Amino acid sequence: MANYILEEKDSFTVLGIGTELKSDYTDYVGINNEKAEFWQSINQDGTLDKLKKIAANDYLFVVNEAVNNKMMHYAGVMTEASLPEASRLIEFPKGEYIVVKGEANTDQELSNLLTGIAFGEVLMEVTDVSYVGGPNAAVVMGQKDGVVFGEMWIPVVRK
Repeated sequence: MANYILEEKDSFTVLGIGTELKSDYTDYVGINNEKAEFWQSINQDGTLDKLKKIAANDYLFVVNEAVNNKMMHYAGVMTEASLPEASRLIEFPKGEYIVVKGEANTDQELSNLLTGIAFGEVLMEVTDVSYVGGPNAAVVMGQKDGVVFGEMWIPVVRK
C-alpha cells in the first residue's frame, strides 16, 4: 500500500496561471505532453518567475481542476497580490485531504510522481474516504541536496 496520511486543512486560495488540457482524460501521454509544454512556456517567458515573486511563501502549486467541463492545469501560489497573467483564483475547501509525500529531480517530475501515486495507488486503495472532485495539487515545497520535495493534496470526504 502506498504511504499517505489524512490531514485536516483550512480552506485556502491559490492564484493560478493556467491552460486547458485538450487530451482525453485517459490519454496520460497526451496530458503529460501538454503539461510539459505549458511549464516550458511559462518558464521561458518569465511568467512563472513573476508568479513566484508575489508568493506569500515558498510553495509552488501544480493544480488540476475541472472547470466548466474542461480539464484545467495551473501553476499557482498563495498570495494576496494579483497579476494580469493570472487566470483564476482557485478555492480549496476546508476539510480532510489525502497527503502523499515525495521527492524527485525536478518540479515536473515531482508533480508527475505524486499524481501517479495518489491517483494510481492511494485512491484505489482507500476505503473510508472518496475524492469527489474539486481542485487537487502537487505542492512543491522546496529543494534539499539537489532534490525537490513536496506533497500531493487531494480533498476527500468520508464515505
